[in-house]
Amino acid sequence: MVHSAYDSVELLKGCPVRIDAAAAYGSKLLLGCSDASLRIYAPSSAPPAPLASGGGGGDDGPPPPDVEIRREPYLPERTVSGFWKRAPLAMEVCRSRDLLLSLSEWVAVHRFPNLETVVAIGKTKGAHVYSWDDRRGFLCVGRQKRVAIYRLDGGREFVEVKEFGVPDVVKSMAWCGENICVGVRREYMIMNSTTGALSEIFSSGRIAPSLVVPLPTGELLLGKDNIGVFVDQNGKLLQDGRICWSEAPASVVVQKPYAVGRLPRHIEIRSLRAPYPLVQTVGLRDVHLLLQSNNSLITTLSNAVYGLLPVPLIAQIVQLTASGDFEEALSLCKLIPPEDSSLRASKESLIHIRYAHHLFNNGNYEEAMEQFLASQEEITYILSLYPSIILPKLQTVSVPEKFADANDELHLSRVSSDASDETESSLSQHYESDDKSTLEIKKMSHNALMALVKFLQKKRQGIFERATAEVTEEVVQDSISSYEPYRSKSSNKKGGGYTHISSVAREMATILDTALLQALILTGQSSSVLELLKGPNFCDLKTCEKFLMERNQHTLLLELYKYNGMHRDALKLLDQLVQESNSGETHSELTQKIRPNMIIEYLKPLCRTDPMLVLEFSMNVLESCPSETIELFLSGNVPAELVNSYLKQHAPNMQSTYLELMLSMSENGINPKLQNELVHLYLSEVIDWFKDLKEQKKWDEKTYSPTRRKLLSALDGISGYNAADLLKRLPLDGLFEERAILLGRMNQHQLALALYVHKLHLPELALVYCDRVYEAALHQPSRSYANIYLTLLQIYLNPRRAIKELEQRTENSFAVVAQSTGVQKSGFIKVKGGRQSKKIAEIEGADDMRISLSSTDSGRSDGDADEMTDEGDSVMLSQALDLLSQRWDRINGAQALRILPRDIKLQDLLPFLKPLLRKSTEGSRNHSVIKSLTSNENLQVKEELYNCRRAIVKVDADSMCSLCHKRIGSSVFAVYPNGKTLVHFVCFRDSQSIKAVRGPATVRRT
Repeated sequence: MVHSAYDSVELLKGCPVRIDAAAAYGSKLLLGCSDASLRIYAPSSAPPAPLASGGGGGDDGPPPPDVEIRREPYLPERTVSGFWKRAPLAMEVCRSRDLLLSLSEWVAVHRFPNLETVVAIGKTKGAHVYSWDDRRGFLCVGRQKRVAIYRLDGGREFVEVKEFGVPDVVKSMAWCGENICVGVRREYMIMNSTTGALSEIFSSGRIAPSLVVPLPTGELLLGKDNIGVFVDQNGKLLQDGRICWSEAPASVVVQKPYAVGRLPRHIEIRSLRAPYPLVQTVGLRDVHLLLQSNNSLITTLSNAVYGLLPVPLIAQIVQLTASGDFEEALSLCKLIPPEDSSLRASKESLIHIRYAHHLFNNGNYEEAMEQFLASQEEITYILSLYPSIILPKLQTVSVPEKFADANDELHLSRVSSDASDETESSLSQHYESDDKSTLEIKKMSHNALMALVKFLQKKRQGIFERATAEVTEEVVQDSISSYEPYRSKSSNKKGGGYTHISSVAREMATILDTALLQALILTGQSSSVLELLKGPNFCDLKTCEKFLMERNQHTLLLELYKYNGMHRDALKLLDQLVQESNSGETHSELTQKIRPNMIIEYLKPLCRTDPMLVLEFSMNVLESCPSETIELFLSGNVPAELVNSYLKQHAPNMQSTYLELMLSMSENGINPKLQNELVHLYLSEVIDWFKDLKEQKKWDEKTYSPTRRKLLSALDGISGYNAADLLKRLPLDGLFEERAILLGRMNQHQLALALYVHKLHLPELALVYCDRVYEAALHQPSRSYANIYLTLLQIYLNPRRAIKELEQRTENSFAVVAQSTGVQKSGFIKVKGGRQSKKIAEIEGADDMRISLSSTDSGRSDGDADEMTDEGDSVMLSQALDLLSQRWDRINGAQALRILPRDIKLQDLLPFLKPLLRKSTEGSRNHSVIKSLTSNENLQVKEELYNCRRAIVKVDADSMCSLCHKRIGSSVFAVYPNGKTLVHFVCFRDSQSIKAVRGPATVRRT
């Protein structure tokens, strides 16, 4: 990359004395000469306007900030002899404060425009290097082995802030933020301006002296022989590379975007962009000084001054573009001022397009697409480079037909300038001269299509958002227009009635998505196409359908149908592919991909919207994917009864699985009819399993198959089945646990408990059964099963009788079922006397009102409990005692004691009697109080009765019977409760069914 970044212009020559220091103030040059004089030079075209007249007058004010060094010869304007006591070592202009800083015998400060002396810092006498921080007004001076820091106070004097010692003489220095970078010996060090602490960075090299150059960003460029190293303000190396000069520079000036180095034989200009290539070489030998002035550079020889004036950015950009250095041209475009933003945008776009064509023609497709993306060029222009991509025919967006048209578009977008026009014409001739056949092969290559895919994916988000906004606007407009009474009927048709809404973005999105789908297919990225079609897209249906069918991309075609709502077409295609796959009449690739479960996956979203379509097409996959089909039914709104009937006809073996899943979702979600059918299915399978084991003589009541466990769980947890029907189906010689559960549902508790104790030999299950029955009775006032524990106790104490009854009832099971379908009767305590007082009701417990402690089960009388228990070892005494000790509070103690064996020890009954007697004593006290209150109430009632009977009834010869209307006479009579109505007792007896006028016939015999 070599181009002209600066023009070397000779400003003056033949200076009478050697130039030792130089600076620029506006368009004027200030030269410090070896005779200690200050010589001022001005452009030849400028009117004479000295900085200050000989008498100190003539103040023209500071120059404008945009005044630069001019491209013309400079003439002497004024010479100030003896400006310094000796030749100056360095000087610089502080434009923000209109000050001239110079270092001669010491550091002196003069003020523009009259150059009057502001201050001369005497303490800096003998200094040889300094650095000025214009932002903060701090001055750092190196003198021998000392570093002093001064602060400009009030613009008139410098105040010493700090002074530190250093290991050796300071050769170079520069401010870096709050710190100071100094070159001491052959080392670079960072000095803390507050504490004076030094930290080494690295050595400065063996050939060239130390060189410290501050950068505009606050970082530093440190010289190490012919290498420039970038460090931050703390001296840490930056990972931006290094500048490699051809020789060790004596000084360096950084002027973005270039770094200019003063070398012994020439001036070297390099780019600040990695890898810092050489930009230009200016052939000036023996240059003593290189300094910056506004936007230009000044170089001084012994008796001459040259200006390095920057070439205009536009001209540099044209040079770089013509030489093919597009990246450097783009970096220069960023330096174009903001006020020329349109020029900058057009230049950048043009460079990106040319750079993209250059990369594309050389096979760098991805880099080319990045440049096309940056150029903001329409995608139709880029797609015209790919003849294999078929684009849909649209109304608004026009698609270029040939690649040559793209070059014509380049000409239309050029900026009119002489240099650029010449360059662009040469470039267009270069593009047109390419071998078109080779270019076509490149366009079709895999890499080119991969690059196109990435480009379209990056462009898609912005275009898609604009297209979505258009669709939203159209929907809003449609909603508003629907309220207009005179709206045209054609506005309801697709694609009509909305000419006021632009469809450019939608059509552009259609082109993009359609091209992206084709490019993905051509590069073998079917999975990416699937993601594209599953999400929102604007793929053209006809173009994509034809493209996918030609390439047998049926999976993607199905997704295309699905997105466009063509479900029946998609399902027909799926069914056809499945049939072809099963018959072997299809391609091997399709055989691996197309499976019946794809139909199920497709039907899942349709369960809520179109259940009939689901049932129609699920018939074809029921046999091959039964479980997935049932999951499909459960996931949607397909009626359970309809599905169950359908499964019963086509897949009876899957009926139970479907009902199980329904029941697991919610017991209330399946009706009792389906629950009963599920239990019957379980029972049928268990009975078959039982018969098989019975034939093999391997049956054991403690053997559980998965189906039997399901049956037991269903019998215990489901309430919608018919227990009597199930009991008829059970075998007589097995499945006792199922029989016990069913007998319990039918309130045949004694038989159920006998099965648990004597057939299953599981007393703990019998106790759990009693607890469940008892607790259920507490929540149902109409039922009372408090004697359920006495029933279990009798089974323990009379095992022979229990077994005998169980066998008899089992043999006559059908009769038992017929007689026991109703609810079992159970006794309860009736409290006589409807006029109980409040005190009695409070003392009596509510539980004593509900549950009878003396009632019997299954219609058994209390006299049955008085029978003698079995004698010998057959009595299950230990289980009986455990039952009494564990459930003493739920058992009628008196009845329990009557049925216990006579020879039982009292010590064994202590766990039962101790809490029972304590409760009985408490109950006895309560009953005594109740008895006293009841007696008092009885006396009160009797007293009221006596008062009622004290009424006098007078019967004389004229008293008539109210029924037969005959005289009473000496006959036996009866008096009604009102005390006035008299009747013959014979008449009253004959007419007991007849009610008197004033109430029921309640009389007393006298």
